[in-house]
Amino acid sequence: MSNDVAGELLDRSARCVDEGEYEGPASVSPIDGRLAELGDGLALVTSFSHVIAVGDGDGLALVDTSSEALAPRAQTALRTWSGAPVTTMIYTHGHVDHVGGARLFRDEAVAAGSPRPRVVAHEAVARRFARYDLTHGYNALINARQFRRRSQLGVGQGDWPWDWVLPGTTFSDRMTLRLGDEVVELRHALGETDDHAWLWMPERRAVCAGDFLTWVFPNAGNPQKVQRYPVEWARALREMAALRPELLLPAHGLPIAGERRIARVLDDVASALESLVAQTLEQMNAGARLDDVVRSVRLPGELAERPYLRATYDEPEFVVRNIWRLYGGWWDGDPAHLKPAGAAELAAELAGLAGGADMLASRAAELAAAGDHRLACHLAELATQAAPSSAACHGVRAQVYRARRDSELSLMARGIFAAAADESERRTGGEEGAQSSRGTEQ
Repeated sequence: MSNDVAGELLDRSARCVDEGEYEGPASVSPIDGRLAELGDGLALVTSFSHVIAVGDGDGLALVDTSSEALAPRAQTALRTWSGAPVTTMIYTHGHVDHVGGARLFRDEAVAAGSPRPRVVAHEAVARRFARYDLTHGYNALINARQFRRRSQLGVGQGDWPWDWVLPGTTFSDRMTLRLGDEVVELRHALGETDDHAWLWMPERRAVCAGDFLTWVFPNAGNPQKVQRYPVEWARALREMAALRPELLLPAHGLPIAGERRIARVLDDVASALESLVAQTLEQMNAGARLDDVVRSVRLPGELAERPYLRATYDEPEFVVRNIWRLYGGWWDGDPAHLKPAGAAELAAELAGLAGGADMLASRAAELAAAGDHRLACHLAELATQAAPSSAACHGVRAQVYRARRDSELSLMARGIFAAAADESERRTGGEEGAQSSRGTEQ
């Protein structure tokens, strides 16, 4: 049965890469908890994130442990394949959907009277956990806003801070691990995070890519999270390609088989990131402001249409902003934004010039109806900042942001705009409606 799952997933990825087949995000991001046996002693459980299991002779080594909510299902799938104890857990990085299941597998070993699994990760993972503890309230808020009704994945409104399973074995650049008779190499690279590792299995010619490949546009611009590193991300992808792998196992999305097919995917994703960086730096070096850069930098059209580069999670515009932050700091080049007036003060002044906050709200509604959602959001925001107690202005703001959410593709943009709409609906006494709208969002 597991081989049938592996064949299905590999066939699907081959059609996506070779023929451009794409039937929506769910078609390339299986999270249904099935186990695919991809070689002797090698399996992948589809989850959020995936769990990759390697038989190490005396037990199992797991690459990532999925989220806390989905780990029990992954554990059940693994136990239909092997009853061997988990002896090693390797974190590709410290995001909660990769480390959240560690407690379950640790406690399983303890209950069975087996030694606790050794936990291997980059040395920066522990610092990430410490930062999460310092910002636990903020993390709870942004994950709830970003993932909305997806708390069932274990990344939404979870408890913060966590009872982290800390790594006991760490490395800085590279590390060689022996898993039974097999040797694997861990390599660190900056990318989505500063603590990211990927694995090379030379005997199998397989790469465990972590979140360096996720079958969506790279999460290199997330507007609510800390710095990402697109140049180093692309470099890591090219380093993977240079090894000429025949099997690529991502932490999200479909596994890929075939040296040429894998090389094409890795090159496309690296090229997309490199293009955004090169265009942004060219504009910055010419003295452009951030606003000009965002409006002029574009991803090459043929890359944007790849099934593994669709902007359904993060998007190129956000990546451009993150590149600016990395190389240019937080100031956007507009002198008025260096030490600006308070948002409410500016809104009140503009509302006065326009004839009142209601006039701003009315124009926002007109613009939204005409499809100019970007400008509509500005005016709706100004209206409620100028008249924060106005139910009418908040009603328009909710309408505008709901329309904006429906016009967006990326999960991040949809989540933020929907949260703004909910906020205004609650201000107008429409919290029941806000709850209803959240329940229908996909």
